[in-house]
Amino acid sequence: MVDVILGLQWGDEGKGKIVDYFAKNYDVVARFQGGPNAGHTLYVDGKKIVLHQIPSGIFHDDKVNLIGNGVVLDAVTFKKECENVAAFGVDYKKNLFISERAHLILPTHRAIDKASELSKGNEKIGSTLKGIGPAYMDKTGRNGLRVGNLLDKSFTTEYIKLRLKHQKILESFNFQEDISAWEEEFFEAIEFLREFKIVNGEYFINDKIQKGQKILAEGAQGSMLDVDFGTFPFVTSSNTISAGVCTGLGVAPQKIKEVFGVSKAYCTRVGSGPFPTELNDETGELIRKTGSEFGATTGRPRRCGWIDLVALQFACMINGVTQIIMTKSDILDNLDELKVCNGYNINGEEKNYVPFQMNKVNIEPVYKSFAGWKTDITAMKDFSELPQQMKNYIDYLNNFLKVPVKYISNGPGKEQIIIA
Repeated sequence: MVDVILGLQWGDEGKGKIVDYFAKNYDVVARFQGGPNAGHTLYVDGKKIVLHQIPSGIFHDDKVNLIGNGVVLDAVTFKKECENVAAFGVDYKKNLFISERAHLILPTHRAIDKASELSKGNEKIGSTLKGIGPAYMDKTGRNGLRVGNLLDKSFTTEYIKLRLKHQKILESFNFQEDISAWEEEFFEAIEFLREFKIVNGEYFINDKIQKGQKILAEGAQGSMLDVDFGTFPFVTSSNTISAGVCTGLGVAPQKIKEVFGVSKAYCTRVGSGPFPTELNDETGELIRKTGSEFGATTGRPRRCGWIDLVALQFACMINGVTQIIMTKSDILDNLDELKVCNGYNINGEEKNYVPFQMNKVNIEPVYKSFAGWKTDITAMKDFSELPQQMKNYIDYLNNFLKVPVKYISNGPGKEQIIIA
């Protein structure tokens, strides 16, 4: 049996804490897509740590952690992450496994990413410049190198062949930067990576399922960044939705049971791309400051706005969400008025669906207003303690989305979660 935790917005929903909270109920935590563009923030013994590629179950001594075949792995970032985890006294090699089919991000992938983004000028898509897009392009172009290739004597030869292909691409962009330091770092990290348990991920995970073990699939980014269903072309390069679990781990659809969708009580986005409910005013700035809305991976300030129920309903539909986890609800504690977007006004007509290409149409959000709860909810433990205005807000979400908000995060602490 596989349960899934994934983001329903544009990423940054607080999935790391949620996976850490739920991990105790599972035997295996597995990442199924994305790469070092993810930034899952956890607090361990009151100290903050951000995980980019390692599953968020790593701090549970009795849990197996798998980096699935759908992930693109940056060995350099991975090595640094392992060092950060070790600082907390965790033996990361004990329970961390890596699928041999996961593709590697090479130094030239990062260079291509940078060169490509620079060439777009004012039409940048907001890439994190981690080499993720080019790595996925090599995967679909059948050129990529995989973790399993590290065990082959011909790895360096294959690397040089691919590097020469990449060099021609870089020349076409007139990219002149010296990446020799990146390569030195890369080969050091590759030796480190060879020390890990590299497994056939699909047999590994299905064997666990057959034995009755419980698997938690950990998503990265958010549904509105999905390469197929997100706000294309301002999207990531992988399938961030629940369907990505099947291809990113090698499990059959009928093995998936619960799909936990994570959404903030408001909305944020990093980088370029359409954002119908964005607030370019004092309220937006207040939410950003109160919520410390700066990217965990890039440090970029996040754009902030009201919750978008049209996009959220769409995300629930394509993911088959069974339960919603609402995060950062405490950030709205001091607001006098809250708004939710329950429709889009497109060309003078009210619509309740996500259009084919958001950036090609003028969307005016249709809002419903709610009185703010004006109460500090961070110390509350039980749903009955929540102010009535907040319950009204949640009831409206439940009725609109037809999927229940079952968990409410009311602070950054691991145990600051209220069950509805």
